[in-house]
Amino acid sequence: MAADDDPEPPEPPAGADAVELPIGDVLDLHSFLPRETRDLVRDWLDAAYALGLRDLRIVHGRGAGVQRQIVRRLLEADPRVVDYGDAPLLAGGWGATWVKLR
Repeated sequence: MAADDDPEPPEPPAGADAVELPIGDVLDLHSFLPRETRDLVRDWLDAAYALGLRDLRIVHGRGAGVQRQIVRRLLEADPRVVDYGDAPLLAGGWGATWVKLR
């Protein structure tokens, strides 16, 4: 079997416990699938905002740009977002997005 033929990992069983992650000013999406990105980022922004965090960074990687595009669309539509853009080079460059909230 070729590596390209590997099946996707199985979905977690129904009722499986969700993993709670601490909320900080950085969200690293490397261990998440693109289909999980929208809800994850939205929930993280809600929690970060509620905690008073206003300067954030989302690490999405430099791959094909799928997660980056999802993240940027969400940020564009969120009224709490004042500005966003590529992170500084030492903070991920175009593999991460900085976010400024109101």
